[in-house]
Amino acid sequence: MDLENYIGKIPDFPKPGILFYDVSPLLACPKAWRAAIRQIATIVEDFEPDLLCGIESRGFLLSAPLALELDLGFTMIRKPGKLPGETIGIDYDLEYGSDRLEIKADVIQKGQKVVVLDDLLATGGTLKATIELVRSCGATVVAAVCLVELTNLGARDRLDVPVVSLMEFEG
Repeated sequence: MDLENYIGKIPDFPKPGILFYDVSPLLACPKAWRAAIRQIATIVEDFEPDLLCGIESRGFLLSAPLALELDLGFTMIRKPGKLPGETIGIDYDLEYGSDRLEIKADVIQKGQKVVVLDDLLATGGTLKATIELVRSCGATVVAAVCLVELTNLGARDRLDVPVVSLMEFEG
């Protein structure tokens, strides 16, 4: 099954000049979604993680079913104010501004091996911040895995962990 056929390309979204790569068609097709999860499972197994971390919000769509498939725990990396209880956070810069990510303070154990997942890797800013946040909890990030990567934006060069993408586009 050619999963690239299930990635929509929407011009001028969210602003003019941007070509948005939409995973919604893949998620809407059970066979394609199942194939993607199985392929990613094969990739992630090789890193032997203890825990999966999904980045808000579409990263949840990959990491939650993947955690079930691999019999692993899963936790969420969220925007501020979305998690109950004590959190640990990191502020990071975006192309035009800044943002913040948080994780529950008690979900990652020191020394755990973690794979972080997101639907799309573009500039790598959010993924880099997530890796730093997970490390601040005492865990080791063994890989970053994405469904789609826009290769012409150079995100891999900004990350210091193995990066695996199921599909690559020039963007």
